[in-house]
This record gives sequence, C-alpha cells and structure tokens, in this order.
Amino acid sequence: MPIEPTALMTVSLAAAPWGIQVARILASALGSVDPRKAVQRFMRREGDELVVNDKTYNLTLYKRILLVGAGKAAAPMTSAVEGILGDRLSKGIVVAKEGYGNLGGIRQANILPVKNASGVVLPSPNVELLEARHPIPDPRGIKGTERILDLLKETRKDDLVICVLSGGGSALMTAPAPGIKLAELQNLTSALLARGATINEINSIRKHVDLVKGGGLVRSAPKATMITLILSDVVGDPLDVIASGPTVPDTSTYSQAYAVLERFDLLNTVPTTITDHLKQGMRGEIPETLKMDDPAFKNVQNVLIGSNQQAAKAAVAQALEEGYHASLLTTFLQGEARHAGQVLAAIARQVNASGDPLLRPACLVCGGETTVTLSGNGEGGRNQELALGAVMELAGIPNVALVTLATDGGDGPTDAAGAVVTGETVERAGILGLNPRQYLAHNDSYHFFDALGDLLRPGPTQTNVNDLAFIFAF
Repeated sequence: MPIEPTALMTVSLAAAPWGIQVARILASALGSVDPRKAVQRFMRREGDELVVNDKTYNLTLYKRILLVGAGKAAAPMTSAVEGILGDRLSKGIVVAKEGYGNLGGIRQANILPVKNASGVVLPSPNVELLEARHPIPDPRGIKGTERILDLLKETRKDDLVICVLSGGGSALMTAPAPGIKLAELQNLTSALLARGATINEINSIRKHVDLVKGGGLVRSAPKATMITLILSDVVGDPLDVIASGPTVPDTSTYSQAYAVLERFDLLNTVPTTITDHLKQGMRGEIPETLKMDDPAFKNVQNVLIGSNQQAAKAAVAQALEEGYHASLLTTFLQGEARHAGQVLAAIARQVNASGDPLLRPACLVCGGETTVTLSGNGEGGRNQELALGAVMELAGIPNVALVTLATDGGDGPTDAAGAVVTGETVERAGILGLNPRQYLAHNDSYHFFDALGDLLRPGPTQTNVNDLAFIFAF
C-alpha cells in the first residue's frame, strides 16, 4: 500500500511552495522499499522451480513448504510469498506488530487461487498472521513464537522453510531462555532503551537470553532447507543483528553481552536471572549461539532484500527529478539524537552561507539510527528529538528545512514518524509560548511539534528500513 505524498504533509510543508516536492521525495524513499516488491524482486516461481536471488530450488523435492517470520513488514512480506507460492504453501505462522497485521487488506493483494463466494481473492487459509507488542515484548509474541518453534520441530529433510524477517522481529519473536521470565525481558529492554543503547548492543544481549535468536530458528529445524528474506533496519545491514539474527551465524558472545550491561552500569539493575544466565554462558555451562562454522547452516540461504541505503538513494533520485542538487551524505548516522540534529543543522547553515557542499536548491539525505538517553518524562522518539535538537540552530535561517522520518511510520511510542523544522520554527513556537530548550530538557519533542502542527503522521507504512533525515535549502 504506497504512501501518498499528502499523508506526509505538515503545517510547514502545506504552507510552503516547495512542500509537495518535499513530500514526493519522502514518499519516493518509502516506495522504493515496499516489502512486497522487494520480495518479488528476489523471489519468483517458474513452474516447479523457485528462484531466490541466484539460487534455484526444485519444489518437487519438498513435501511441505512452511512460512514463518516476524517484523513490522511481516504482512506485506507474507502477502508476497503467498502470491508467489500459491497452493504449494502448506502452513505458516508469522508475527507482526500490533496494528500492522492486515492494514488495508494488504494480504488480499496477492494472486492465490483461493476465493470466497463473491470471487474475491483471499489470503492463504493455511497461514496465520498474528500480532504482538513492540518494542517491549508481550505474551502474544511469546505464544506466537512457541507455535513457530513447535512447527519447526516437526520439520524433516523434505521440508522447505521460508522465513520473512524485518525490523521489530527481535521483540515480536521471543522465546526466553529457561528461568528467565517475560517481565524480566521487558525490564531489560526498557532499561537499555532508556540508557541510549544501540540496537547492536541491545540485540547482543537478546541473542544470549533467548532461544530463537542468534541462529535459534536454524537450531530448531536442523534437517530442513531454509530460505530467509531480510529487510534491514540496522545501520550497515549486519544480518546477525537484524531481528537478532534467528537464521544467521552470530558474531557476538556471552562475554560481549555481559560487557554491554557493565558498560551501561546495569549489572545491579537487571534481574539476577539474566546476569546469572550470561555468567553460565561465559563459563561454558550452556551452549553459545550458533557460529559461522556450524554445520546447521549448510542448507540455509539468507538474502537481504531491502535497506536504508536503497531508500536514501531513491530519495536522492527523486530530488534530482524535482530539480534539486542532491546527494547522499551517509547511511551511518548514529549517536545522541539531539546532537545529531545540531550537526545536520550546522550543515544546513553551511549550505546557506556558502553553497557548500551543494548549491541551492539543495537536498542532502542521511540515513541511520540515533539514540535517546532519557532524562525527562516527556513523549517523543529519536526522529522527533533529532528535529528538536536542530530548532535553535536553524532559527532565522531563510529557506531551509530539516525533515526527519522513521520509515516504519512510528517514531518511539507515538503516532508520529518524525517532524519538520524550518528557520521560522522558533518564531512560530514563541508566539505559542513554547520554549524548545525546555521541551528538549524533558524529552518532550512530540508535544512541541504537535502544537505547531509539524509532526509527520503517515501511519504504518508497512516497511521498516530505519530512519531518514533530509536537509533542504530552497
């Protein structure tokens, strides 16, 4: 379901002559990583042959074809696989984020020969698309994961398992190690997020306190052939970090996971069941996650089908078409969100002052994932906080804008995906009695931009390839 440019409009964009151009650039970025099209680019069926990237599978060799997976893009990825395999798909269980499971009837946009009495094409009756909470795991995610593991434990050599994974899969596909309770995992995730831990750091721990992560799905189906289609939401696209790598060799260790807790001074904060479990692993008393040399990966194919860089390059291409001088700055934007906002604002000031690195009209695109260290009790997300961090730096600069966008349509625990900042934001805020510094001190970016009407609210985009930020000079 493509995102229309009008869904990305805010008060600032609607009031500006360049607003619809900016919205088209953002929409183009999202459209380039449509999960259904991504699956279809890398997987196709030719009679009894299934071609996945550069590898061909003879479907007559498999008695059953099973579908499992999790993530924010689970619904469209499932829809695409259903459409390709048709009635050859035997059974499936996939877990999506709450509210993302069947948005807009997305799973009906396939070519299955399964119709109701009115002739309307329906999703495969053998595939269940469940929903669970994100980013903090909940009982529904655990129950869905238990059912996935039960399904995989039945697999044999003549089974083909297709796994669809996207960002959010770490929380949605959860199987706590023995002795660790859900509430303890919830507290662990919340504590790490509040301290500003990166997704790489968080997932290094998740992989070592969970049975499904760090190659756990492969361990559960050692005899079957497995194909995994992966939509990346992690900077640099390390496959073992995306959704915590349930079908990928793990590069982290128990010692490294323990060191993360030590680094954030959480050893005396998180439940002892977690630290004790990690210590057991460090002593070799429980198995490590699966590594590269494990023979279990002999019949596993992992394919990256979409990334942040792909979306960023599509934005640059659309900006060029709109008449901008455009360039991709980086897809490795990381660090504290508010500080990243100041840096991007400084680049906008440089463009304004000298025409470097691009002459007007200019569009500079960045991708990545910043973090937020909580010090207040406001609402927001990293994209909104990044934008708020740029407000004072851009004050009074004419004809510039900074736009931030979470590609999944949800930034933090809010209904916004990001925000728009211009040189007039401070003046408009002052009229309403809003002090951006005070809102930043309370991590309350959501209410600051909400009052101005400058929050991006496209709703769930059904994709997830991390965050984008755009510097415009008109």
